[in-house]
Amino acid sequence: MSENIIGYLDHNGTIIDIQSADETSNLTPITYDNSDKALEIIRHSTAHLMAQAITELYPNSQFFVGPVVDEGFYYDFRVDQKIGEEELKTIEKKMKELIKKKYLIEKYTLSKSEAIKKFAKDDLKQAVISRIPDEILSVYKQGEFEDLCRGPHVPSLRFLNNFKLTRIAGAYLGGDENAEMLTRIYGIAFADKESLVAYLTMIEEAKKRDHRKIGAEMELFMFNDEAGAGLPFWMPKGAKLRLKLEEILHKAHRSRGYQPVRGPEILKAAMWHTSGHYACYGENMYITEIDEQEYGIKPMNCIGHIQIFKQTQKSYRELPLRYYEYGVVHRHEKSGVLHGLLRVREFTQDDAHIFCTPEQIAPEVIRVVEFVDAVMKLFGFNYTMEIATKPQKAIGEEAVWEMATKGLKDALEQNNLSYTIDEGGGAFYGPKIDVKITDALGRKWQCGTIQVDFNLPQRFEVEYVAEDNTRKQPVMIHRAILGSFERFIAILTEHFAGEFPLFLAPLQVIIVPISEAHASYAHILKQKLMNADIDVEVYDKNDSLNKRIRNAEKQRVPYVAIIGDEEMANSGVAIRNRQTREQYNLTQEAFIEELTQELKKGKI
Repeated sequence: MSENIIGYLDHNGTIIDIQSADETSNLTPITYDNSDKALEIIRHSTAHLMAQAITELYPNSQFFVGPVVDEGFYYDFRVDQKIGEEELKTIEKKMKELIKKKYLIEKYTLSKSEAIKKFAKDDLKQAVISRIPDEILSVYKQGEFEDLCRGPHVPSLRFLNNFKLTRIAGAYLGGDENAEMLTRIYGIAFADKESLVAYLTMIEEAKKRDHRKIGAEMELFMFNDEAGAGLPFWMPKGAKLRLKLEEILHKAHRSRGYQPVRGPEILKAAMWHTSGHYACYGENMYITEIDEQEYGIKPMNCIGHIQIFKQTQKSYRELPLRYYEYGVVHRHEKSGVLHGLLRVREFTQDDAHIFCTPEQIAPEVIRVVEFVDAVMKLFGFNYTMEIATKPQKAIGEEAVWEMATKGLKDALEQNNLSYTIDEGGGAFYGPKIDVKITDALGRKWQCGTIQVDFNLPQRFEVEYVAEDNTRKQPVMIHRAILGSFERFIAILTEHFAGEFPLFLAPLQVIIVPISEAHASYAHILKQKLMNADIDVEVYDKNDSLNKRIRNAEKQRVPYVAIIGDEEMANSGVAIRNRQTREQYNLTQEAFIEELTQELKKGKI
C-alpha cells in the first residue's frame, strides 16, 4: 500500500476510508492531495483532531456533530466555560502537539443499544444516536479520544499538518432555534502548506471586499434590527445600482421573446396545498389568516405564472410561451443563517417560467444556458453547471422525474456542455441545473437555476390545444439567471470590490471644482452629463480640495473630473479614470463620447 493513499472510491463514487476497506482490488485509491475527495477525508479528520485537542484543554466538553462543509469543517460542542477567538491559537497549538504523538485513527463498530449504553451520560451523543437509522454504528478512535462517526478518516494524524481554525460562533443544537446554543468552531485544512497560505490570503482579501462593509461605505443598502432581521433597505445609490441591473435584464428578456407578468405576493393556502409547497416547503413560508381563511405569502413565483397561463386557452402555436417577473418573495430563514444580502428573508428573483412541449425542452434549456453565458460574460464570471436530482422530499411519480432529468442531461450532452451531478439536490417538484459562478477571488457561488417540471402543470391541470385538437399538458421550465437581485448584488460587490463597471455604477462621475470660482462651470457640465444619462454629482462643499478628492475616491466612482482655470478656459475636464488608473485631459464633448461608448458595454 502506498504511503500516500488515504482512502478509496467504490464503483458508486462513495468514499471508503482505509479503516473501512476490506477489499482494495476493485477500489480506486484516493491519494493525499487537494482533490475534492481527498480534502473531504482530510478535513473530516482535522475536525476530529480539533475535538481531541478541545477535550484535552477542556476535559468536560461534550460533542455533537463535526461535518465537512463548503468552507472547510466545524464541530459543535458544549463546554463549561466561555471560549473566544483568542483561544483558537491555544487549540491549534494543542492540535500540533497531538500530531507529533503519531496516533493512528482506528475504527470499531457497535450496536445502537451498545452505543446508547456507552454514551449514557452524554446527552449530545444520545441526540446524535437518535438521528442515525442504522443498527450498527461506527466509532473512530485516536489516542484517548473517540467519537461516533460514519467517517471517512485518514489512517493517521500525520496527514493533518496544514490547517487553520478560522472562527468561532454559536449554533443551535440541531439547527433548532428553540434548542440549546452550542459553541461552534470552524476550520480549514489542505494537503500542503502552499494551498493553506493561498486560502488564508484569499480570506483576508475577502474581508476587505465584504459586501456589508463596502455597502455601508458606499451607502448602497442597510439593515435595521428594529424593523426586522434579514429585511434589506435599499438606499438611493443602491437602488440606482439595482435599477440599472434590472434594466439590463429587462432589455435582454424582451429581445429573447419573454413577456413581463406580475403575480400577487400572497395567495390562499389552498393554492400552496395544491402545488405541494405547503407540505414540502411549509416550514420556510409565512402563513397568515384573512377573513377566517388561511393565506401564504409566496416563497416562489410559479403559481402566479400558472394562473396567468390558464386565464385564456392556449394553442400549440403559442408555445414555447415565456413569462418573466422580478418577483418579490419571502422565506422564513433561521436567524443564524442570515448574512448581509447573501441570505435574507425578503428578496427579488429574476424569475421566469417557460411553458413548452416535451420536444421543446432541449432547445429551450439551451437558449437559457446561452442567456446565462451572456450574463456571466458581461460581469466577468466563469461558471460551471450541476444537475441536481430528485430529493427525498418530493412530489410526482418516479417515471416523471426520470423523464425530466433525462431532458436536462440530453440538452447539455447534445451541445457538448459539461456538468456534474448533485444527487438528491433537486427542487421538490423537479430536477434542475444549478449555475455556479467563480468570482475574482476564486470562490464559487450558486446563483442561477434551470428546473424542468412536469408536476405543477399536472397538479393545476394546465393544458394547451395540440395540433391534433386534443388537450395536452405542457412542460414548465422554471428559470432564474441571477438567482436573486440581493444575492447577486452582494456577489458583484465583492467581485468588483465595489468598483463597478461604468454601466452598473450607481454614481458614475464626480465633478470636483478646485475653487468656488469653478462651481458654476461644474454644474453646467453636470447637466450635460445628466442629459446623456450619466449619474453624476458635484463635490463643491466647503472642504479642502484634497479632502473632496479623497471623499470622491472613497465612493469608488469610475471617473473623477477635476475643474480648474485651465479646464474652464479650454471647455475641458481633467479626468481621473479609476478603472484604468490613468489621468488625462479631454474636452467636454470627448468626455461625454467616452462615457457613452463605455455605457454600450452594458448590453446582453
